[in-house]
Amino acid sequence: MDNRYKTVLLFGAPGAGKGTQGKILGTIPGFFHFSCGDVFRSIDIHSELGKVFYEYSSRGELVPDEVTVKMWAQNISARTVIGDYKRTKDLLILDGIPRTTAQAKMMDTHIDVLKIVHLVCKDQSAMIERLRRRALKENRFDDADEKVIRRRWAVYEKETFPVLEHYTKDKVLEVNSEGSPAVVLSEILRAIAPIQSAHFKGFGD
Repeated sequence: MDNRYKTVLLFGAPGAGKGTQGKILGTIPGFFHFSCGDVFRSIDIHSELGKVFYEYSSRGELVPDEVTVKMWAQNISARTVIGDYKRTKDLLILDGIPRTTAQAKMMDTHIDVLKIVHLVCKDQSAMIERLRRRALKENRFDDADEKVIRRRWAVYEKETFPVLEHYTKDKVLEVNSEGSPAVVLSEILRAIAPIQSAHFKGFGD
């Protein structure tokens, strides 16, 4: 029996809208949104792990793969134990991981990826504006500096975008994220609602 978490990945460049769509999906019964970025930002920066995170994130660079996957595994296990995430009834919506091909390979032992929603936004200036608005709203100062934003994009293009090649093409759905959140959501649900239905027939029992 495959005990891996049944998963949909939200994928895209910084500012593409992964967090927004993940949060909306997380309010729908049968979906559980887990943002790796939110977990990182809740870390005590004075702790050993927090210092490692801050050292890299403050430069717009990725946290080391083993540290990222280990922290993710511990957190999702804790969510399962306390009952926030019911793995037999909830489809896991992952946002922010895997961010490298090495992470994707490590995560294969933990997750069964059923679909990858690739949010595409070709208007770079629009993504910069999204990140700046988010920085002001959520006090995320790492998103306020355009130099750091552009560094994050460079890292995404070099290290994260190639992650798509780790999965078969039939699992990848490209969605234009430049529309309104509701329009983007409708496109995503059209693809993943049948997946939820097929794999979690006992939901609501």
